[in-house]
Amino acid sequence: MSHVIVIGAGQAGQSLVSRLRARGFEGAITLIGDEPVLPYQRPPLSKKYLLGEMDLERLFLRPAQFYADHEIALRLGTPVRSIDPASRTLVLGEERLSYDQLALTTGALALHLPATIGGQLGGIYTMRSLADADALAQEIAPGRRVLIVGGGYIGLEAAAVAACRGLRVTLVEMAERILQRVASPETAAFIRAIHRREGVDIREGVRLEGLAGKSRVSRATLSDGTELEVDFVIVGIGIRPDVRLAEAAGLALENGIRVDAFGRTSDPAIWAAGDCASFPWRGWRIRLESVGNAIDMAETVADNMLGSGTPYEARPWFWSDQFDMKLQIAGLNSGYDRVVNRPGAGTDSASFWYFRGTELLAVDAINEPRAYMVGKRLIEAGKSPDPDDIARPGYDLKLLLRG
Repeated sequence: MSHVIVIGAGQAGQSLVSRLRARGFEGAITLIGDEPVLPYQRPPLSKKYLLGEMDLERLFLRPAQFYADHEIALRLGTPVRSIDPASRTLVLGEERLSYDQLALTTGALALHLPATIGGQLGGIYTMRSLADADALAQEIAPGRRVLIVGGGYIGLEAAAVAACRGLRVTLVEMAERILQRVASPETAAFIRAIHRREGVDIREGVRLEGLAGKSRVSRATLSDGTELEVDFVIVGIGIRPDVRLAEAAGLALENGIRVDAFGRTSDPAIWAAGDCASFPWRGWRIRLESVGNAIDMAETVADNMLGSGTPYEARPWFWSDQFDMKLQIAGLNSGYDRVVNRPGAGTDSASFWYFRGTELLAVDAINEPRAYMVGKRLIEAGKSPDPDDIARPGYDLKLLLRG
């Protein structure tokens, strides 16, 4: 009977082992995770969990009994030290385990501030793991001063939580504007206005020069010469795929662990899925950092481990919750040359439609679930509406789905 080992007990890893059992795999399954807790959801960490609106049990993707009932061996709290593809073994702690097939769902690692600007001081946090969220929760109290470094979605979500809890929030983004890599100026302007209305001090085109304090951060210096007194700092400057084990094992890398259309790495017995994996998509290679990709890719890889031979067809979608604003994103906007702004039904609602020529690439929908649903279905079907129809406020978007 064969043994499948999955390294990485996050959304992708949990989805993969669940799919194997759902598809009738009867061999041994071992799911290995660095953290000493059951596989859990990450998105709520910087939102409901940090706000105290979701307890720990609700974070877990499955209760412990699920793994026992499905004979999935959990090895938690002990990192894998190395993989030997030649012998199909790995070292876990002081133990060597053999596998017939191995899947890497190692996710991504948060980027940290360098020690040269004070990044080693106490009171500086990233927002990637449950331990990060638990540590950060001890800092959040009304009236405290927090500096958030990075104007991407993680930084903005943290800013929203802090502002809702009554903290004095300053966010600095070294690029010309927030969300510069991932959203249009139109979407960024809409989100910026909401944050500023809620009291977040957003400073764009400003770099963090340094942090200072005795053993704990107490002051920040910005590139424009401003000095800020701070009680703590949240760093949201991005993530990088966790390829440490893959690289040491000699697997091919390309902005993550390079896999083929089926999720197989350069070693025929090793697969990869989720944030750590880059894969072919529409003539180019991408890596997606999203829950949807983690689930869908992991399930496809599980099917292919069982011989399905099904290429992974990514359908990119994302979301972000900030204040009472729900941003839903369908598609990828890379290469757009036009954005059509469609006003929403309310003051804090709108949708932004990205076109390359006449081709619809993506939609950012803010408190506009209908626009998101229609845009997503059009993109997945390869259909592109007339931009002039999108721009007409009274136009019924559902008409676009006919025919």
